[in-house]
Amino acid sequence: MKNLIRVFIILGLTTTGFAQNKSNEFEVALEEVEVLDVNYVYLNAIGYVDAAIPVKMLAEKAATFDLEFSNCLEVDYEKQEYYVQFEIPEGEILVVYDNEGEIIRTSEMFKDISLPLSVSNAIVKKYPGWKISSDIYSVTYVKNVELNKIYKLFIEKTNTGKKVVMVDESGKFL
Repeated sequence: MKNLIRVFIILGLTTTGFAQNKSNEFEVALEEVEVLDVNYVYLNAIGYVDAAIPVKMLAEKAATFDLEFSNCLEVDYEKQEYYVQFEIPEGEILVVYDNEGEIIRTSEMFKDISLPLSVSNAIVKKYPGWKISSDIYSVTYVKNVELNKIYKLFIEKTNTGKKVVMVDESGKFL
């Protein structure tokens, strides 16, 4: 009896899930699935697609974090805010989530990451012959508010010295 049920289940799966076309190839018909992510706004705002690899890694962790199975740094039950810190050797992100798991705000800092071309070009243009010896990239994200990205660059030139300059993501000096 069990074998007979298995046969009917297998036949049912093969007839409903597959269709054979004229060239004897099988096509799989899948149901349409809608994928929703509450933190896509955050990823779009920080420029996830063009971000440096360490920034992408932590941003993805923050965006896909599940509060249900978490160890939060701090919980503000009155405001229903949950504080979580993500760290790697290149940087860290402190994230504040609401009770639905949506990112409300972040404070991010990374050291010595790949710089956007606009930032590198701004240094080359304003400080010809200087090299960037180190950088600190900081981001402040607040939901529904303007994003703030700043690059603190440590530049140096032989026989001239060292300088610290601040640049935004478009290469504008601050």
